[in-house]
Amino acid sequence: MIKDRLIVALDVPSLKEAEKLVKTLSPAVNIFKVGKELFTSAGPDVVKMIHAKKKKVFLDLKFHDIPNTVGSACEAAAKLGVFMLNVHVSGGRAMLYAAAQSVAKGSRGRKTKAPILLGVTVLTSMTEEDLKETGVKKKVQDQVRDLAKLAQNCGLDGVVASGQEIELIRKATSPSFIIVTPGVRPLWAAHGDQKRIVTPVQAMQKGAHFIVVGRPITQSTDPCKAARDILEEINRQ
Repeated sequence: MIKDRLIVALDVPSLKEAEKLVKTLSPAVNIFKVGKELFTSAGPDVVKMIHAKKKKVFLDLKFHDIPNTVGSACEAAAKLGVFMLNVHVSGGRAMLYAAAQSVAKGSRGRKTKAPILLGVTVLTSMTEEDLKETGVKKKVQDQVRDLAKLAQNCGLDGVVASGQEIELIRKATSPSFIIVTPGVRPLWAAHGDQKRIVTPVQAMQKGAHFIVVGRPITQSTDPCKAARDILEEINRQ
């Protein structure tokens, strides 16, 4: 179902605001992204709230630390029963292995499937100049491709990557390797601070499995209609 490929980012500061959005969007949306701001404010309660409404959670905390710490965090996330979670691929091979093993460990004994484990390649807000300032001399596309290959080699299920790199990743990885594309903006929405963006239709045509949309939906005067407009846009492709 197309509906199951749209993830709405709950980029709000409180559980109350998140619950209001989930209730409003539930007729059109099945998966919600919980990021750092909301999770820091509300903690696991926000995950429980979304699950109570029979919806799925993408826990977008982008873990990046020593292998043992990331492994423990991934195990805890798996025990929460989230649908997907992510880590920074730039944390390195040992950290990625620890994450993959810990997700499997945290899922044992649960009725739900193990979470989809994603690797963050290059943030969609970053340009080549931004990479150079961090000491990375590669072009953005080369860095994304190499990190995606590393993620797959370490047992991750997929990556989070800009729509502009979807085809590049698809050529470098297996057909089953999942690509989640943030920074998606319908033609009628403002770009905000995203720099490497695509439209929902472009992302799907290039091969994204899931798209993440935030402000164009959550800041709309009619969030549910905005979500349905995006779904209709995708269905017309």
